[in-house]
Amino acid sequence: MSNPTIIKVAGPLVVAKGMRQAKMYEVCRVSKDNLIGEVIELHGDTASIQVYEETSGVGPGEPVELTGTTLSVDLGPGLLETFYDGIQRPLKLIEQEAKSPYITRGINVPGLDRKRKWDFKATAKVGDTVGEGDVLGTVQETTLIEHRVMVPPGLKGTVKEIKSGNFNIEEVVAVIKSDPEVRSPNPEVLITMLQKWPIRIPRPTGKKLMPSEPLATGMRVLDMLFPIARGGAAAIPGPFGAGKTVTQQSLAKFCAAQVIVYIGCGERGNEMTEVLKEFPELEDPNTGEPLMKRTVLIANTSNMPVAAREASVYTGITIAEYYRDMGYDVALMADSTSRWAEAMREMSGRLEEMPGEEGYPAYLGSRTAGFYERAGAAECLGSDDRKGSLSVIGAVSPPGGDFSEPVTQNTLRVTKVFWALDAKLTYKRHFPSINWLQSYSLYTNMLGGYYSKEVAEDFSSNRVRASEILQEESKLEEIVRLVGTDSLSPKEQLTMEVAKMIREDFLFQNAFDRIDAYTSLKKQYRMMRAILTFMDSALNVIEQEDFDFSKVQKLPVKEDIVKMSFLPEEGMEAKFDEIEDKIHSQMNGLKESGSGVSKAAEKVEAPATA
Repeated sequence: MSNPTIIKVAGPLVVAKGMRQAKMYEVCRVSKDNLIGEVIELHGDTASIQVYEETSGVGPGEPVELTGTTLSVDLGPGLLETFYDGIQRPLKLIEQEAKSPYITRGINVPGLDRKRKWDFKATAKVGDTVGEGDVLGTVQETTLIEHRVMVPPGLKGTVKEIKSGNFNIEEVVAVIKSDPEVRSPNPEVLITMLQKWPIRIPRPTGKKLMPSEPLATGMRVLDMLFPIARGGAAAIPGPFGAGKTVTQQSLAKFCAAQVIVYIGCGERGNEMTEVLKEFPELEDPNTGEPLMKRTVLIANTSNMPVAAREASVYTGITIAEYYRDMGYDVALMADSTSRWAEAMREMSGRLEEMPGEEGYPAYLGSRTAGFYERAGAAECLGSDDRKGSLSVIGAVSPPGGDFSEPVTQNTLRVTKVFWALDAKLTYKRHFPSINWLQSYSLYTNMLGGYYSKEVAEDFSSNRVRASEILQEESKLEEIVRLVGTDSLSPKEQLTMEVAKMIREDFLFQNAFDRIDAYTSLKKQYRMMRAILTFMDSALNVIEQEDFDFSKVQKLPVKEDIVKMSFLPEEGMEAKFDEIEDKIHSQMNGLKESGSGVSKAAEKVEAPATA
């Protein structure tokens, strides 16, 4: 049998012959430089290989070596605090191996450190019957996250040996005598802290759960108007410069997830450089510890090989699933899935497949759905009733901000939250520039019970009122453009005024201010309640005949409402009570002064009528 050799090179696509023994998605070593590739198409003894490194200089006749394994990630202690490239090679190790800040080809470094020792504490005992997903022991991976060493999927049996102590991830920590019913090829299975998992296959879970709790993000426009559930999927489409990356980074910093996986997929290198520099310096708002202690970063920027973008998305979500299986709430940020789709389009074109809409492959919809469907809340495998969730938030970069293009539309079919970024709001310096008329969330009804119990009974009704006021404002704006504000009735003028307060004092948020960057759900509720209290109190005042609406606009309490977002969380209840008391007292003062004027007018007019 002839040895596999290259017969064609077309960018990241390499075609080789003599590949009859190859399997789909098998990892190959391409050319004498040992470039990493993956078989993506087979025809007889010819295979098409997607190469994850630069192929310039590679030519026909060079060798291809089959490895017999699929593209998999290393799962175990040491994932957190690490910067990876798209195929799980640590950037620090690549730099050390290359002896240069530039990534050179053919570098083969492990995803996890094989020499580092970890303090393993056994929780299972000899003689225990264990099944897939059961926790055998724990490792304190960082000060924030306890790593749970679990029985691999598909294994069931009795613990024959287990010991605590200092081990590296390849040393045996337990021996399980497999159950005869499972028909394992090995009667005794050696367990290490290292697991390998193919990135294209979702990790198994127990029962899927209906989302019932919100993933609090600290961003008022999202939490109040368009919430995402723990285990939900959301899309952030927007044109260039609208703030996708800043929004994603803000979510990574402040969302109520225990583990963050951030994938920089095809974005500009300078943006990812900012992330790599900024994240190690950030503090976790809940604990004060460095944020990196619960974060995994995957960098595959636009100046890195195109094909690796596709792998980076699957690498990230497999790592996220692993921490979900431990029982953690995990949030994955993918910035941006459009670049991932463009990588698929390029490979599809090189394979000469029939193009779909705008040149994207016909399977774009199914690949997009397959990715987002790996999100969800679930009961973890194992007998200890652990529950975990994986929330996926994908940025989409439609050319020219055109939401009708295929990537955005295919994403909207499978995600239940749509946060539409608007370039017009960006030009007005309104951030986050999420359009409150185009965006939506399909989780609001599922989360109503949580808000009523944990925040306030009227939280959901306040959200509905705020949305209605903003929609009413958009209708009234057309009238104002034609005939001016003075043509509106006092009630309509009040609607416009309150909508302006919601936009400027509630929805606008400064991501770089220490206090304003994050707002708790209870503070959001009190802020919105204060604005709606202003509206309700004003409605009683403006009913008076010939009322001058400018008096409402000049009330001193409006200054307090403007400053609400900068109130610290500590002691805020008393401050908000004070603001609401001021609203009531100043509105009552207006009402009394107004009614006094009308009574005086009646006394003057009375003799003339007689």
